[in-house]
Amino acid sequence: MERVRVAVRGREYDVTISAGLLQDAGANLPELAGAERAFVVADATVAARYLEPLTRGLAARGLASVHLGVPEGEEAKSLQTMAALQRQLAVQEAHRDDVVVALGGGAVGDLAGFVAATYMRGVPLVQVPTTLTAQVDASIGGKTAVNLPEGKNLVGAFHQPAAVLADVSTLRTLSDRDFRSGLAEVAKYALTLDLDLLEELERDPAPVRSREEPALERLVARCVRAKAAVVAEDERDTGRRLILNYGHTLGHALERLEAYSGRTHGEAIAVGMLFAARLAEARGAPAGLASRHARLLASLGLETAGAMPPAEDLMHAMQMDKKFQGGMRFVLLDDVGRPVVVNSVPEDLLRKTLEEMAQP
Repeated sequence: MERVRVAVRGREYDVTISAGLLQDAGANLPELAGAERAFVVADATVAARYLEPLTRGLAARGLASVHLGVPEGEEAKSLQTMAALQRQLAVQEAHRDDVVVALGGGAVGDLAGFVAATYMRGVPLVQVPTTLTAQVDASIGGKTAVNLPEGKNLVGAFHQPAAVLADVSTLRTLSDRDFRSGLAEVAKYALTLDLDLLEELERDPAPVRSREEPALERLVARCVRAKAAVVAEDERDTGRRLILNYGHTLGHALERLEAYSGRTHGEAIAVGMLFAARLAEARGAPAGLASRHARLLASLGLETAGAMPPAEDLMHAMQMDKKFQGGMRFVLLDDVGRPVVVNSVPEDLLRKTLEEMAQP
């Protein structure tokens, strides 16, 4: 078992990482004074697999579980679904000490987190991520949100969980595509914050690709430590935490233009990281940075080629990004392990790079 402390001022919490953690959930939760029920937000597929062992684990702490069903994937992250969940909590007379539990991937974590942040002005939240993307990234740090047609994560709040329980045995049931998607976030940490991890993945990604549980436990813990250190320094995404958006400006634009039904989040972020590396080289980063990105991502099973929307459509979509402030801000690398936030990149360079990446 690995345990990582997220030291956000006044709201510290643990991320516990192990195999078989769901059935031991109660033993790994902090004190939740006054809590009687756990309202478990999960889609039907996740609930069929994991709700029963989690319910047993929570019952050991005297928490009765109530399942609140939601659609799968990004479809769940809407104001309509959020309002439906809020009304279910009200109808069932959930009180301020009861707990909202996010069981599933990043989309459910974002949605359930926003519900917990806003119901009765804030109730306790426990994140129980079941995908690699959620375990290494989305469940940590307190970002919660839903989407608008105009863009991703435009309505949300910061709401830190009381605990995060990452059961790596759930990763065995992911499809190959979903698992590879999570490896994009792993690559992000390796390229920006953890050069030892980068070297390990470049040397031998096989234990991770084959989902060996000890390797996954170490991998998740390593990424969580990297993110926890950044979040402790900048909870509200106003400074250093921006580097965690590496690859996300273009990635989110791709997701939106493909109506969240084309590339997965990780596949879009992989393209976004290669795009950022090419921009960085054009601005003077060491030659070979982009090719190193491409080799790493390919070794993790991530495709960075493929059809691209028109450059002008991507430019417009990127302007809807939350980080746009009079110009498109990008996280770029001076070199691996040396991320910087660039407040403005010339539009002609953006357009030229997008057009080059669209060529077969």
